[in-house]
Amino acid sequence: QVQLVESGGGSVQSGGSLSLSCVASGDTYNYEWVAWFRQAPGKEREGVASLYISNGLAYYADSVKGRFTISQDIAENTVHLRMNSLKPEDTAMYYCAAGWGPAVIKYWGQGTQVTVSS
Repeated sequence: QVQLVESGGGSVQSGGSLSLSCVASGDTYNYEWVAWFRQAPGKEREGVASLYISNGLAYYADSVKGRFTISQDIAENTVHLRMNSLKPEDTAMYYCAAGWGPAVIKYWGQGTQVTVSS
């Protein structure tokens, strides 16, 4: 089993920045891929950014390209999401996920709230 704990959410004004972190514990060898998802009220959960641990290959949703950066600290079993130029439409609960790819997600965190005011 793997436990994922997110932190770093909060409230910020439009144009501001936030950094989220996701710390993994437990069987940390039991996944190869990590990702950040978000879900706004009344909307479906959507993928924001993902990263393959072995080669660092990252993917981003079109809506966040150029503004968000996903990175990893392998030694600390931590994945970060740096969010710049935040917009009100970025307001959502942000979740960390881990698995073997987007079709094989095995673990989810509890989420951290990000609120962007105009």
